[in-house]
Amino acid sequence: MRRWHAEDHRSDRAGWLRAAVLGANDGIVSIAGLVVGVAASGAGHAVVLASGIAGVVAGAFSMAAGEYVSVQSQADTERADLAKETRELAEDPGSELAELTRIYTRRGLAPELAHQVAEQLTAHDALGAHARDELGITETLRARPLQAALASAAAFIAGALLPVAAVLLAPVGRIEAVTMVTTLLALALSGALAAWTGGAPPARGAVRVVFWGALAMAAAALVGRLFDVAA
Repeated sequence: MRRWHAEDHRSDRAGWLRAAVLGANDGIVSIAGLVVGVAASGAGHAVVLASGIAGVVAGAFSMAAGEYVSVQSQADTERADLAKETRELAEDPGSELAELTRIYTRRGLAPELAHQVAEQLTAHDALGAHARDELGITETLRARPLQAALASAAAFIAGALLPVAAVLLAPVGRIEAVTMVTTLLALALSGALAAWTGGAPPARGAVRVVFWGALAMAAAALVGRLFDVAA
């Protein structure tokens, strides 16, 4: 007799992982770009540090608010669809049963078996069956606004602290270079870790985030030099 075993699927992490990866990368790139741009303008060490810390605070709140609003809109849509499905099940259960039967038939079941499966699943949990098989709403992938907001904000802060630490530890006059090197190394690590966690090749994840991070910092440094406040 075959023994039952639990399976760990990566899709279980999809909600919080997406928000965390976005938050961490945004924290690293945006704050690094900010301090590199300010440093390139010739501003003093204290100004660069203050700019970085202010950016961390504002960015964390912005990420949390943006994620919450975005995911909440998805949750609102899911609730509206489930309410509509609940009304239809109460008003016309026969049509809903036929609809579920057609879904299973299109997926490869024989019509008689599809009807039998639809009847049994309807008897067990009609709304759950329609939510999963008609609407594509599952407990694993349901929108969780608060979870996404907290994951995004926490990850943003964690990522943003790296360029801030580089500013604190860098010798005077070398903030720009030290921050760039530290940021690119951090991006390579975060990109590889995120790709590995999601089941993708780590090297590919590292390369794509390093490319965009380097491009962002180069653009920020160019803008900073255009202002040249030390002149």
